[in-house]
Amino acid sequence: MGVFKISSFRKFAMFFRTTVKIIILTILSAFLIISAVAFFYKPTYSVSLNGEIIGYTENKSDLQNKINQYMEGNSEEGIAFRQINSVPEYTLCLLKKDITPNDDEIYAKVTENGTQYYKYYAITDDKKEKVYVSTFKEAEDVIAKLKKKNSANKKDLGIVEKYDTKTKDFTSVEKSVSKLYEAPKVTYVATAYSGSVSGMSEAKVNLGVSLIRPVSGVITTRFGRSSSGHRGLDIATSTGTPIKAAAGGKVTVAGWNNSYGYMIKVSHGNGVETVYAHCSKLLVSKGQTVSQGQVIAKIGSTGYSTGPHLHFEVRVNGTLYLSLIHISEPTRPY
Repeated sequence: MGVFKISSFRKFAMFFRTTVKIIILTILSAFLIISAVAFFYKPTYSVSLNGEIIGYTENKSDLQNKINQYMEGNSEEGIAFRQINSVPEYTLCLLKKDITPNDDEIYAKVTENGTQYYKYYAITDDKKEKVYVSTFKEAEDVIAKLKKKNSANKKDLGIVEKYDTKTKDFTSVEKSVSKLYEAPKVTYVATAYSGSVSGMSEAKVNLGVSLIRPVSGVITTRFGRSSSGHRGLDIATSTGTPIKAAAGGKVTVAGWNNSYGYMIKVSHGNGVETVYAHCSKLLVSKGQTVSQGQVIAKIGSTGYSTGPHLHFEVRVNGTLYLSLIHISEPTRPY
């Protein structure tokens, strides 16, 4: 029994010594292999595009940060951002020490087919793009100036942020203002009179119609400014000058009148009518619908007239003769 125990112990001791030797040899082998690999190789990353290796880098973070900066664009050049066709993939590997990483070549290949996008701003009028400026501040300045000038389209203006692969021909702030500006539409109130000129009763009337000036020229006689009680506005200019409809409406009279000569009367609804007298030529006929600003006749001196001019009247319900007051620009009476 004692012999058996001694024999078993010896066998165990031999097995233990053998195992320890194997472990030590394994560790030494691994150390030698690692030392050899470390001597000839270095840890690095292979970089692939579309599955093809295009190079190696030792610093993945620095290379990717450089690519990210490229994609972020350059505000000084107006580039909002850039897009690359393929995103690089990185794989950890061992590279022989005599092979040099090529970060610059990798960067060039990744970005060579990149697409640049430029940011700019479109100023819109009634949702239609009209002019382009390079910065949001310029767009704000344009709209602020137009509002200050009381441009007729000030409520229809807007700013839209835009991106394009090509640069735009930008318009300066002043040129943008000039291009977009619209003279304010004329808004009138009227002084209404009835009866004879000497015994007129006066009341302010809101026409409810936006009128434009039918013709440019010199105002020679205003409402009531004559011995006979002039019932309109006389605007003198040269024969043949186009006369425009002060507002849209329907032509109710287009023909000859002994006093007014060739004349036109346009109904604008709500009892408001405009009269254009002493014309040399009529360009519309009774029953025709006309739009605001449409040329309807030409200046003349027909009927009871002493020279080429337009006799212009505004009537309400056929009985009131109105002397217009332009309230949008009080320094200009008409």
